[in-house]
Amino acid sequence: MESLIINPPITLNPSLPRTPLSRTHLLPRNTPRTRPCNSQIRPLRFAVSCKIGTSKNEDKNVSRKIMLSETPPPPLSEERGGGAPAKRRVGVFYSARRLAKRVLTVLSNLGLAIGEMFSIAALMALGTFIEQGEAPSFYFERYPEDHPVLGFFTWRWILTLGFDHMFSSPVFLGLLVLLGTSLMACTYTTQIPIVKVARRWSFISSSEAIRKQEVSDSLPRASVKDLGVLLMGAGYEVFSKGPSLYAFKGLAGRFAPIGVHLAMLLIMGGGTFSALGSFKGSVTVPQGLNFVVGDVLGPLGFLSKPLDAFNTEVHVNKFYIDYYDSGDVSQFHTDLSLYDINGKEVLRKTISVNDPLRYGGITIYQTDWSISALQVLKDGEGPFNLAMAPLQLNGGEKKLYGTILPLDDPNSTQVKGISMLARDLQSVVLYDQEGKFAGVRRPNSKLPIEIDGKKIEVLDAIGSSGLDLKTDPGVPIVYAGFGALMLTTCISYLSHAQIWALQDGTTLVIGGKSNRAKVEFSAEVNRLLDRVPEIVDASPTNQPKGV
Repeated sequence: MESLIINPPITLNPSLPRTPLSRTHLLPRNTPRTRPCNSQIRPLRFAVSCKIGTSKNEDKNVSRKIMLSETPPPPLSEERGGGAPAKRRVGVFYSARRLAKRVLTVLSNLGLAIGEMFSIAALMALGTFIEQGEAPSFYFERYPEDHPVLGFFTWRWILTLGFDHMFSSPVFLGLLVLLGTSLMACTYTTQIPIVKVARRWSFISSSEAIRKQEVSDSLPRASVKDLGVLLMGAGYEVFSKGPSLYAFKGLAGRFAPIGVHLAMLLIMGGGTFSALGSFKGSVTVPQGLNFVVGDVLGPLGFLSKPLDAFNTEVHVNKFYIDYYDSGDVSQFHTDLSLYDINGKEVLRKTISVNDPLRYGGITIYQTDWSISALQVLKDGEGPFNLAMAPLQLNGGEKKLYGTILPLDDPNSTQVKGISMLARDLQSVVLYDQEGKFAGVRRPNSKLPIEIDGKKIEVLDAIGSSGLDLKTDPGVPIVYAGFGALMLTTCISYLSHAQIWALQDGTTLVIGGKSNRAKVEFSAEVNRLLDRVPEIVDASPTNQPKGV
């Protein structure tokens, strides 16, 4: 029996006369009171307007409207304008939500994300073209305003935009932040809803809906239970309810895009942390001398924090060079010892190019070399340490160092002496006071040479090791991000396959779909259906006697 309820009740003025309202005035007499059990109950909404007489003291009749509904309406405010502030609050909240949705829609745009990645790649390529970390005078000379590169690119562009330290410049870091925001927006608006939908498993109770799937077929005499057993053997998660069946596999492939986005965020976050939280410095140390790590390193950003290992003292025990048969430099090595604040040796290692030393979060790289001094004997006196200076060559990248051994000449007001040149630590070329070639000697060969009446012997060529030191707290984060990126990229190739089945009498209707590898999925479904056993009815004549 269906009853009609007037909701909400309206309380009128007790002094006003009440007009009775009968249901027979609202519903036709022939309207049935009952309905089938499977019919849907729909709310009855209509309005009845009537005029209610007021007392004699009132000049007008008061118009009232009675709403009939199965759902309670919002509460009425007794005072006028009482709901205005609430409407204002709802309006602001609604506008904020709409604005947030629009911003998320713009940020999650695929074209914008691709443009951001191409811009970052272009800046990285530009950073390899422009020399990094040089003094401003270097850019003044290399990129002058009177001869701009490409007709417009000068030192002003480099220093204004911070391209002399590209990977920590505001432009580069801003693009990284924008790309990270786009990835998070895409994850929130697209990938997470896809995963939520994929995790919901539901049965299809209509054979027509199953036949509309990407792959569908029917078996005239088959059982849904036999199909479920075969699907479980093929690695599917199987759910059944009565005549319906649902199975899926490869759900991890739906989570993989989220993992890819998180991995990229890790990589960009680690790179940003490296740019703003690192220390860096370089030093050239002659053999036999030492330095303190904290005196060399300088902060790169506001996130840079000194480490305990900054008090470590580094001593250069030995520097030596390997050569090719042609005489060119092949590799150079430095034997280093590290001492703590108490003077105790904590580590010793010989480093070379691409084989650095790591200790306490600090990495020491072998990057360069030079010749700091020559040790010579003059007429058996000495040894004298002659400082070597690098010489500027016209063209080419080969190194050349020179020094002079002064000779006393009371008849001359100019300083004269024996000049010595060296390209490496293998040999030294000597010239007399007039600049004429005098000979070549190897260090420590113990073969003196007489020049301008002086007997000169080259004892040793002392090399200097060029070292780069840095701390990079973002490296573990970047490595973790790349590892996660490779793993999630492989997982993303897993297909998310779904199969539905419905037992319609003796006929089994099967359908399914897959987000990738659709040809392989269709072949897999056909193989499974070929293995489903056929149901054979046993007739009474074929049964054995006594049964």
